[in-house]
Amino acid sequence: MTDNNNKRIRLEGVSKVWRDVPAVDQASFEVMPGEFVILLGPSGCGKSTTLRMIAGLERVSAGRIHIGEREVTSMPPGDRGISMVFQSYALFPHLNVADNIVFGLRSRKVPKPERQVRLDKVARLVGLENYLDRKPAQLSGGQRQRVALARAIISEHPICLMDEPLSNLDARLRGEMRREIKSLQQRLGMTVIYVTHDQVEAMSMGDRVILMQDGRIVQDGTPGDLYNHPATAFAASFIGSPAMNLVPLVASRDGAAIEGEPRCAIAPHRAAGCQLGIRPEDIHIEPAEAAGVPAEVLDEEYLGADTIIRLRVGKQELRARLPGVMSLSGERSCRLQWTPKAAHFFASEDGRRLDLQGYDFAAARGCDSREDEAQTSTAHDGNYPPGVNR
Repeated sequence: MTDNNNKRIRLEGVSKVWRDVPAVDQASFEVMPGEFVILLGPSGCGKSTTLRMIAGLERVSAGRIHIGEREVTSMPPGDRGISMVFQSYALFPHLNVADNIVFGLRSRKVPKPERQVRLDKVARLVGLENYLDRKPAQLSGGQRQRVALARAIISEHPICLMDEPLSNLDARLRGEMRREIKSLQQRLGMTVIYVTHDQVEAMSMGDRVILMQDGRIVQDGTPGDLYNHPATAFAASFIGSPAMNLVPLVASRDGAAIEGEPRCAIAPHRAAGCQLGIRPEDIHIEPAEAAGVPAEVLDEEYLGADTIIRLRVGKQELRARLPGVMSLSGERSCRLQWTPKAAHFFASEDGRRLDLQGYDFAAARGCDSREDEAQTSTAHDGNYPPGVNR
Protein backbone atom coordinates (compact mmCIF):
# COMPACT_ATOMS: atom_id res chain seq x y z
CA MET A 1 0.00 0.00 0.00
CA THR A 2 2.01 2.98 1.25
CA ASP A 3 4.31 3.99 4.07
CA ASN A 4 3.01 3.75 7.61
CA ASN A 5 3.08 7.49 8.20
CA ASN A 6 0.19 7.99 5.79
CA LYS A 7 -1.93 5.56 7.82
CA ARG A 8 -2.02 7.78 10.93
CA ILE A 9 -5.13 9.87 11.72
CA ARG A 10 -5.28 12.65 14.31
CA LEU A 11 -8.27 14.75 15.40
CA GLU A 12 -7.69 17.90 17.48
CA GLY A 13 -10.76 19.43 19.14
CA VAL A 14 -13.04 18.61 16.20
CA SER A 15 -16.64 19.86 16.49
CA LYS A 16 -19.70 19.88 14.29
CA VAL A 17 -22.57 22.24 15.10
CA TRP A 18 -26.04 22.05 13.57
CA ARG A 19 -28.12 25.18 14.19
CA ASP A 20 -26.32 25.92 17.47
CA VAL A 21 -26.65 22.28 18.58
CA PRO A 22 -23.31 20.44 18.79
CA ALA A 23 -23.47 17.04 17.06
CA VAL A 24 -19.79 16.49 17.86
CA ASP A 25 -18.17 18.42 20.68
CA GLN A 26 -14.38 18.79 20.92
CA ALA A 27 -13.46 15.28 19.76
CA SER A 28 -9.73 14.56 20.03
CA PHE A 29 -8.06 11.21 19.39
CA GLU A 30 -5.30 9.58 17.36
CA VAL A 31 -5.42 6.37 15.35
CA MET A 32 -2.07 4.69 14.81
CA PRO A 33 -0.97 2.95 11.59
CA GLY A 34 -2.59 -0.46 11.16
CA GLU A 35 -4.94 0.04 14.11
CA PHE A 36 -8.58 -1.05 14.10
CA VAL A 37 -10.52 1.59 16.05
CA ILE A 38 -14.23 1.44 16.83
CA LEU A 39 -16.45 4.50 17.23
CA LEU A 40 -19.19 3.15 19.47
CA GLY A 41 -22.33 4.69 20.91
CA PRO A 42 -26.12 4.94 20.67
CA SER A 43 -27.95 6.53 17.76
CA GLY A 44 -27.41 10.28 17.62
CA CYS A 45 -24.20 10.32 19.66
CA GLY A 46 -22.10 11.79 16.83
CA LYS A 47 -20.07 8.76 15.76
CA SER A 48 -21.15 8.75 12.08
CA THR A 49 -20.78 12.54 11.88
CA THR A 50 -17.22 12.17 13.21
CA LEU A 51 -16.46 9.56 10.55
CA ARG A 52 -17.94 11.72 7.79
CA MET A 53 -15.80 14.68 8.88
CA ILE A 54 -12.69 12.49 8.63
CA ALA A 55 -13.83 11.44 5.15
CA GLY A 56 -14.50 15.04 4.12
CA LEU A 57 -18.22 14.43 3.60
CA GLU A 58 -19.12 16.89 6.37
CA ARG A 59 -17.54 20.26 7.05
CA VAL A 60 -15.77 20.77 10.35
CA SER A 61 -17.16 23.58 12.51
CA ALA A 62 -14.03 23.76 14.66
CA GLY A 63 -10.80 21.85 15.17
CA ARG A 64 -8.32 20.16 12.84
CA ILE A 65 -7.95 16.76 11.15
CA HIS A 66 -4.57 15.32 10.14
CA ILE A 67 -3.87 12.27 7.97
CA GLY A 68 -0.19 11.49 8.09
CA GLU A 69 1.70 14.78 7.98
CA ARG A 70 -1.04 16.60 6.08
CA GLU A 71 -3.79 18.71 7.58
CA VAL A 72 -6.87 17.67 5.61
CA THR A 73 -9.55 19.66 7.47
CA SER A 74 -10.67 21.54 4.35
CA MET A 75 -9.37 19.10 1.76
CA PRO A 76 -11.82 17.47 -0.74
CA PRO A 77 -12.69 13.80 -0.01
CA GLY A 78 -10.94 12.54 -3.15
CA ASP A 79 -7.59 14.01 -2.05
CA ARG A 80 -7.51 12.43 1.41
CA GLY A 81 -6.25 8.98 0.43
CA ILE A 82 -9.06 7.04 2.11
CA SER A 83 -11.75 4.56 1.11
CA MET A 84 -15.17 4.17 2.69
CA VAL A 85 -17.73 1.40 3.17
CA PHE A 86 -21.31 2.51 3.76
CA GLN A 87 -24.21 0.87 5.54
CA SER A 88 -26.28 0.83 2.35
CA TYR A 89 -23.56 -0.89 0.22
CA ALA A 90 -24.11 1.87 -2.46
CA LEU A 91 -23.82 -0.55 -5.39
CA PHE A 92 -24.86 0.32 -8.93
CA PRO A 93 -27.76 -2.04 -9.77
CA HIS A 94 -27.16 -1.90 -13.54
CA LEU A 95 -23.48 -2.93 -13.25
CA ASN A 96 -22.21 -6.42 -12.55
CA VAL A 97 -19.99 -7.24 -9.60
CA ALA A 98 -16.74 -6.75 -11.52
CA ASP A 99 -17.75 -3.34 -12.81
CA ASN A 100 -18.96 -2.24 -9.38
CA ILE A 101 -15.62 -3.19 -7.85
CA VAL A 102 -13.45 -1.42 -10.45
CA PHE A 103 -15.72 1.61 -10.86
CA GLY A 104 -13.39 3.90 -8.90
CA LEU A 105 -10.32 2.71 -10.80
CA ARG A 106 -12.06 3.33 -14.12
CA SER A 107 -13.04 6.84 -12.98
CA ARG A 108 -9.38 7.53 -12.16
CA LYS A 109 -8.41 6.17 -15.59
CA VAL A 110 -6.28 3.32 -14.22
CA PRO A 111 -5.15 1.26 -17.25
CA LYS A 112 -7.30 -1.78 -18.01
CA PRO A 113 -4.51 -4.40 -17.52
CA GLU A 114 -3.79 -3.04 -14.03
CA ARG A 115 -7.50 -2.94 -13.23
CA GLN A 116 -7.80 -6.61 -14.15
CA VAL A 117 -4.81 -7.66 -12.03
CA ARG A 118 -6.17 -5.81 -9.01
CA LEU A 119 -9.69 -7.14 -9.58
CA ASP A 120 -8.47 -10.75 -9.68
CA LYS A 121 -6.48 -10.26 -6.49
CA VAL A 122 -9.30 -8.59 -4.56
CA ALA A 123 -11.95 -11.04 -5.78
CA ARG A 124 -9.86 -13.88 -4.35
CA LEU A 125 -9.41 -12.02 -1.07
CA VAL A 126 -13.15 -11.61 -0.48
CA GLY A 127 -14.31 -14.84 -2.12
CA LEU A 128 -16.13 -13.34 -5.11
CA GLU A 129 -14.29 -15.06 -7.99
CA ASN A 130 -17.44 -16.94 -9.07
CA TYR A 131 -19.79 -13.95 -8.83
CA LEU A 132 -18.10 -11.31 -10.98
CA ASP A 133 -20.68 -11.52 -13.78
CA ARG A 134 -23.72 -11.24 -11.50
CA LYS A 135 -25.78 -8.13 -10.82
CA PRO A 136 -26.28 -6.95 -7.22
CA ALA A 137 -29.91 -8.12 -7.26
CA GLN A 138 -28.66 -11.69 -7.73
CA LEU A 139 -26.52 -11.57 -4.56
CA SER A 140 -27.27 -12.20 -0.91
CA GLY A 141 -26.76 -9.47 1.68
CA GLY A 142 -23.42 -10.92 2.72
CA GLN A 143 -22.23 -11.09 -0.89
CA ARG A 144 -23.25 -7.48 -1.53
CA GLN A 145 -21.27 -6.44 1.53
CA ARG A 146 -18.25 -8.28 0.15
CA VAL A 147 -18.59 -6.29 -3.09
CA ALA A 148 -18.58 -3.05 -1.07
CA LEU A 149 -15.49 -4.25 0.81
CA ALA A 150 -13.76 -5.25 -2.44
CA ARG A 151 -14.44 -1.82 -3.93
CA ALA A 152 -12.79 -0.21 -0.88
CA ILE A 153 -9.82 -2.58 -0.89
CA ILE A 154 -9.07 -2.35 -4.64
CA SER A 155 -8.33 1.37 -4.32
CA GLU A 156 -5.27 0.38 -2.23
CA HIS A 157 -5.75 3.35 0.04
CA PRO A 158 -4.03 2.92 3.42
CA ILE A 159 -7.10 3.99 5.42
CA CYS A 160 -10.61 2.55 5.31
CA LEU A 161 -13.62 4.11 7.06
CA MET A 162 -16.63 1.88 7.72
CA ASP A 163 -20.05 3.23 8.72
CA GLU A 164 -22.13 0.42 10.29
CA PRO A 165 -21.44 -1.89 7.33
CA LEU A 166 -23.06 -4.99 8.86
CA SER A 167 -26.27 -3.57 10.29
CA ASN A 168 -28.40 -4.86 7.38
CA LEU A 169 -27.26 -8.48 7.83
CA ASP A 170 -28.76 -11.17 10.02
CA ALA A 171 -26.99 -12.30 13.20
CA ARG A 172 -25.22 -15.31 11.66
CA LEU A 173 -23.90 -13.33 8.68
CA ARG A 174 -22.77 -10.49 10.95
CA GLY A 175 -20.65 -12.96 12.90
CA GLU A 176 -19.05 -14.30 9.72
CA MET A 177 -18.42 -10.85 8.26
CA ARG A 178 -16.88 -9.58 11.51
CA ARG A 179 -14.24 -12.28 11.28
CA GLU A 180 -13.66 -11.67 7.57
CA ILE A 181 -13.27 -7.91 7.94
CA LYS A 182 -10.87 -8.24 10.86
CA SER A 183 -8.83 -10.87 9.00
CA LEU A 184 -8.64 -8.71 5.86
CA GLN A 185 -7.60 -5.67 7.86
CA GLN A 186 -4.77 -7.59 9.52
CA ARG A 187 -3.57 -9.16 6.28
CA LEU A 188 -3.58 -5.85 4.40
CA GLY A 189 -2.27 -3.74 7.29
CA MET A 190 -4.98 -1.12 6.78
CA THR A 191 -5.88 1.53 9.32
CA VAL A 192 -9.61 1.16 9.97
CA ILE A 193 -12.11 3.37 11.78
CA TYR A 194 -15.36 1.47 12.16
CA VAL A 195 -18.65 2.97 13.36
CA THR A 196 -21.19 0.78 15.16
CA HIS A 197 -23.82 0.84 17.89
CA ASP A 198 -23.31 -2.90 18.45
CA GLN A 199 -21.16 -3.60 21.49
CA VAL A 200 -20.47 -7.18 20.30
CA GLU A 201 -18.85 -5.80 17.13
CA ALA A 202 -16.90 -3.30 19.19
CA MET A 203 -15.61 -5.83 21.71
CA SER A 204 -14.76 -8.54 19.18
CA MET A 205 -13.20 -6.43 16.41
CA GLY A 206 -11.59 -3.34 17.89
CA ASP A 207 -8.01 -2.86 19.02
CA ARG A 208 -9.42 0.26 20.66
CA VAL A 209 -12.93 1.47 21.34
CA ILE A 210 -13.91 5.15 21.48
CA LEU A 211 -17.26 5.40 23.25
CA MET A 212 -19.35 8.50 22.52
CA GLN A 213 -22.35 10.05 24.24
CA ASP A 214 -24.14 13.25 23.20
CA GLY A 215 -21.32 14.24 20.86
CA ARG A 216 -18.54 13.80 23.42
CA ILE A 217 -15.95 11.08 23.90
CA VAL A 218 -16.78 9.29 27.15
CA GLN A 219 -13.95 6.76 27.15
CA ASP A 220 -11.10 5.76 24.84
CA GLY A 221 -9.40 2.44 25.56
CA THR A 222 -9.12 -1.25 24.79
CA PRO A 223 -12.28 -3.39 24.95
CA GLY A 224 -10.97 -4.78 28.25
CA ASP A 225 -10.55 -1.27 29.66
CA LEU A 226 -14.13 -0.33 28.88
CA TYR A 227 -15.52 -3.56 30.29
CA ASN A 228 -13.43 -3.87 33.44
CA HIS A 229 -12.82 -0.20 34.25
CA PRO A 230 -15.71 1.88 32.88
CA ALA A 231 -14.99 5.60 33.22
CA THR A 232 -18.64 6.56 33.77
CA ALA A 233 -21.97 5.01 34.67
CA PHE A 234 -22.98 5.40 31.02
CA ALA A 235 -19.95 3.39 29.87
CA ALA A 236 -20.72 0.77 32.51
CA SER A 237 -24.31 0.39 31.37
CA PHE A 238 -23.62 0.50 27.62
CA ILE A 239 -21.03 -2.29 27.57
CA GLY A 240 -22.18 -5.76 28.59
CA SER A 241 -25.28 -7.90 28.12
CA PRO A 242 -27.12 -7.91 30.41
CA ALA A 243 -25.93 -4.45 31.34
CA MET A 244 -24.13 -3.72 34.58
CA ASN A 245 -26.45 -3.39 37.56
CA LEU A 246 -26.51 0.23 38.75
CA VAL A 247 -28.24 0.89 42.07
CA PRO A 248 -28.31 3.94 44.35
CA LEU A 249 -26.63 3.83 47.74
CA VAL A 250 -28.00 5.56 50.82
CA ALA A 251 -26.60 6.24 54.26
CA SER A 252 -27.16 3.60 56.90
CA ARG A 253 -25.86 3.34 60.42
CA ASP A 254 -22.76 1.37 59.49
CA GLY A 255 -21.97 2.70 56.04
CA ALA A 256 -23.54 2.97 52.60
CA ALA A 257 -26.32 0.50 51.81
CA ILE A 258 -28.47 -0.32 48.79
CA GLU A 259 -31.61 1.78 48.92
CA GLY A 260 -34.33 -0.10 50.77
CA GLU A 261 -31.93 -2.53 52.47
CA PRO A 262 -30.38 -0.54 55.35
CA ARG A 263 -29.56 -3.66 57.38
CA CYS A 264 -26.53 -4.46 55.25
CA ALA A 265 -23.89 -1.80 54.62
CA ILE A 266 -21.86 -2.72 51.55
CA ALA A 267 -19.36 0.17 51.40
CA PRO A 268 -17.89 2.95 53.58
CA HIS A 269 -20.02 5.95 54.60
CA ARG A 270 -18.51 8.17 51.88
CA ALA A 271 -20.17 5.99 49.21
CA ALA A 272 -23.65 7.10 50.35
CA GLY A 273 -25.35 9.12 47.62
CA CYS A 274 -23.35 7.37 44.90
CA GLN A 275 -24.23 4.51 42.55
CA LEU A 276 -22.98 0.97 42.96
CA GLY A 277 -22.21 -0.96 39.76
CA ILE A 278 -21.99 -4.77 39.69
CA ARG A 279 -21.70 -6.93 36.58
CA PRO A 280 -24.35 -9.70 36.56
CA GLU A 281 -21.67 -12.37 36.19
CA ASP A 282 -19.85 -11.07 39.29
CA ILE A 283 -22.80 -11.71 41.59
CA HIS A 284 -22.72 -14.98 43.54
CA ILE A 285 -26.01 -16.32 44.91
CA GLU A 286 -25.75 -18.05 48.27
CA PRO A 287 -28.27 -19.67 50.65
CA ALA A 288 -30.33 -17.39 52.89
CA GLU A 289 -28.27 -18.31 55.96
CA ALA A 290 -24.93 -17.46 54.32
CA ALA A 291 -22.99 -14.20 54.23
CA GLY A 292 -24.02 -11.36 51.96
CA VAL A 293 -26.81 -8.99 51.01
CA PRO A 294 -30.37 -10.29 51.63
CA ALA A 295 -32.25 -10.72 48.34
CA GLU A 296 -35.39 -12.25 46.88
CA VAL A 297 -35.48 -14.25 43.64
CA LEU A 298 -38.12 -12.84 41.28
CA ASP A 299 -37.71 -14.97 38.15
CA GLU A 300 -35.15 -16.62 35.89
CA GLU A 301 -34.49 -16.64 32.16
CA TYR A 302 -32.69 -19.60 30.60
CA LEU A 303 -30.54 -18.59 27.60
CA GLY A 304 -28.74 -21.87 26.88
CA ALA A 305 -25.19 -21.25 28.05
CA ASP A 306 -26.40 -18.98 30.87
CA THR A 307 -29.32 -18.33 33.14
CA ILE A 308 -30.26 -14.75 34.05
CA ILE A 309 -31.71 -14.45 37.55
CA ARG A 310 -33.76 -11.36 38.39
CA LEU A 311 -33.52 -10.38 42.06
CA ARG A 312 -34.89 -7.76 44.39
CA VAL A 313 -32.71 -6.12 47.03
CA GLY A 314 -34.62 -3.57 49.08
CA LYS A 315 -36.29 -1.29 46.53
CA GLN A 316 -33.92 -2.23 43.71
CA GLU A 317 -33.84 -4.94 41.05
CA LEU A 318 -30.59 -6.63 40.04
CA ARG A 319 -29.68 -9.33 37.56
CA ALA A 320 -27.22 -12.15 38.12
CA ARG A 321 -25.75 -14.26 35.34
CA LEU A 322 -25.09 -17.89 36.21
CA PRO A 323 -23.55 -20.52 33.92
CA GLY A 324 -25.70 -23.28 32.45
CA VAL A 325 -29.12 -24.32 33.74
CA MET A 326 -29.90 -22.87 37.15
CA SER A 327 -33.30 -23.11 38.80
CA LEU A 328 -33.93 -21.22 42.03
CA SER A 329 -37.71 -21.34 41.85
CA GLY A 330 -37.92 -23.18 45.16
CA GLU A 331 -35.48 -20.80 46.89
CA ARG A 332 -37.01 -17.34 46.94
CA SER A 333 -34.79 -15.93 49.70
CA CYS A 334 -31.03 -15.84 49.23
CA ARG A 335 -27.90 -13.81 49.88
CA LEU A 336 -25.72 -12.05 47.31
CA GLN A 337 -21.95 -11.82 47.40
CA TRP A 338 -19.31 -10.13 45.27
CA THR A 339 -15.66 -9.34 45.72
CA PRO A 340 -14.39 -5.80 46.37
CA LYS A 341 -12.75 -5.82 42.93
CA ALA A 342 -16.13 -6.43 41.28
CA ALA A 343 -17.77 -3.36 42.84
CA HIS A 344 -17.69 -0.10 40.86
CA PHE A 345 -18.79 3.25 42.24
CA PHE A 346 -20.05 6.25 40.28
CA ALA A 347 -21.03 9.78 41.24
CA SER A 348 -24.77 10.35 41.01
CA GLU A 349 -24.56 13.89 39.62
CA ASP A 350 -22.36 13.27 36.56
CA GLY A 351 -21.75 9.50 36.52
CA ARG A 352 -17.96 9.75 36.81
CA ARG A 353 -16.05 6.81 38.27
CA LEU A 354 -15.04 7.13 41.92
CA ASP A 355 -12.02 5.67 43.68
CA LEU A 356 -13.86 3.69 46.34
CA GLN A 357 -13.79 0.08 47.53
CA GLY A 358 -16.63 -1.91 48.99
CA TYR A 359 -16.66 -4.57 51.67
CA ASP A 360 -15.60 -8.18 51.16
CA PHE A 361 -18.70 -10.29 51.74
CA ALA A 362 -17.14 -13.46 50.41
CA ALA A 363 -14.56 -13.46 53.22
CA ALA A 364 -17.06 -12.74 55.98
CA ARG A 365 -20.04 -14.38 57.64
CA GLY A 366 -22.21 -11.61 56.28
CA CYS A 367 -24.62 -8.83 57.15
CA ASP A 368 -27.17 -10.13 59.58
CA SER A 369 -30.76 -9.46 58.56
CA ARG A 370 -32.10 -9.72 62.08
CA GLU A 371 -32.63 -6.30 63.62
CA ASP A 372 -31.80 -7.36 67.17
CA GLU A 373 -28.40 -8.78 66.23
CA ALA A 374 -27.66 -5.83 63.95
CA GLN A 375 -28.17 -3.47 66.85
CA THR A 376 -25.49 -5.27 68.88
CA SER A 377 -22.89 -5.20 66.10
CA THR A 378 -19.50 -3.72 66.80
CA ALA A 379 -17.45 -1.33 64.71
CA HIS A 380 -15.73 -2.80 61.66
CA ASP A 381 -12.14 -2.41 60.52
CA GLY A 382 -12.91 -1.12 57.00
CA ASN A 383 -12.44 -4.45 55.21
CA TYR A 384 -15.50 -6.37 56.39
CA PRO A 385 -19.18 -5.49 56.69
CA PRO A 386 -20.17 -4.10 60.08
CA GLY A 387 -21.55 -6.66 62.49
CA VAL A 388 -19.45 -9.47 60.99
CA ASN A 389 -17.00 -11.61 62.92
CA ARG A 390 -13.90 -12.51 60.98
